[in-house]
Amino acid sequence: MFNEPSRRTFLSASTAAALTFGLLKASPAQATGSIRPFRVRIPERDLVEMRRRVLATRWPDTETVTDLSQGAPDRTVRALARYWAHEYDWRRTEAKLNALPQFMTEIDGLDIHFLHVRSKHENALPLLVSHGWPGSVIEQLKIIGPLTDPTAHGGKAEDAFHLVIPSMPGYGFSGKPTTTGWGPDRIAGTWIELMRRLGYDRYVAQGGDWGALIVDLMALRKPAGLLGVHTNLPGAVPVDIDNAARAGGPQPPGLQADELKAWQDLLVRYGRGQAYARIMGTRPQTLRALTDSPVGLASFLIDHNTASLELIAKAFDGHPDGLSRRDVVENISLYWLTNTAISAARLYWESKYSVIAAKGVQLPVAVSVFPAEVYQAPRSWAERAYPNLVHYNRVAKGGHFAAWEQPQLFAQELWAGFRSLR
Repeated sequence: MFNEPSRRTFLSASTAAALTFGLLKASPAQATGSIRPFRVRIPERDLVEMRRRVLATRWPDTETVTDLSQGAPDRTVRALARYWAHEYDWRRTEAKLNALPQFMTEIDGLDIHFLHVRSKHENALPLLVSHGWPGSVIEQLKIIGPLTDPTAHGGKAEDAFHLVIPSMPGYGFSGKPTTTGWGPDRIAGTWIELMRRLGYDRYVAQGGDWGALIVDLMALRKPAGLLGVHTNLPGAVPVDIDNAARAGGPQPPGLQADELKAWQDLLVRYGRGQAYARIMGTRPQTLRALTDSPVGLASFLIDHNTASLELIAKAFDGHPDGLSRRDVVENISLYWLTNTAISAARLYWESKYSVIAAKGVQLPVAVSVFPAEVYQAPRSWAERAYPNLVHYNRVAKGGHFAAWEQPQLFAQELWAGFRSLR
């Protein structure tokens, strides 16, 4: 996630740039607002071409360092490419997606793809889960079981959720905006409309990365039915501290030990930690190479932050710890096969927010702090940013992509975090 405020002006116009990967098309007579079934059917020729391009990669020289300071290491990316070309099977991913209820609906002129998995448990609480970059609905697949059927995963029936997991505009199988104006504010409004359209008059929302900002913005609107939100990337940094970190210091006075650690993390984040985001936030269209080389795309997507890159490197070194090789490659394949590298990048250009700065959210908020997140929000900051803080916990393991890396711990956090709001 990048937190550089943009100077873009939001426009009200939009167009319907729907993808057609297996969409069971509605008839022209069907009114806007209808919800249509969706299935993924990637043409075989696209899979053949993807593999051909992976095998035809023109490789750069190996990095001149032994650490990750120059980005995704050659050894990791070459191992990823070998697995992608010779072992990975997209059809398994496709079958996994098609085993779940998927739908498409047009909102504000744009087709929105979403999973809608209802629990068998009585009185399950509806929950919208919003992904970020470089994530997708694939990032959330592991939490579907624990959240919809907690009794099969060590939880209680009263902790069950009905799940709504949408693909953000320009991501995955959702439509690609063809005009400006599709920033986080507009997406927040789209998610509110999606839950209304599904008939949910009482629900909660969860987000990490961009999703964390989006659920904060949903909460700021206080829409009818939204009971509260959960975040694993809290918008909790005091605005003055956020601004000081962007400027590279000086260190604010009076910081306690956990606040000082967070401050140091922020300096790294705004220093060398977000080069990928700066170019997407200023020149997304320049990244055309990402639509031409699948391995180039992969290298860019896996280098989100050092801790995540280390986790991915371990998987391709044969020592997976939370993410497998298939986890990583199926998410990259989704970006490649839907040709969404640029449309996803434009969200950075559109945003005018600092994701992690406090915004004045008054609704109930649950916060989970994972140890390998890009910053660990101190309780003092969380309590100030979210005066109606109903849950705060420092989790034992996990990082920026918590639902993907540690689905059981993540589910336990949502069970606990929303328990008081049922």
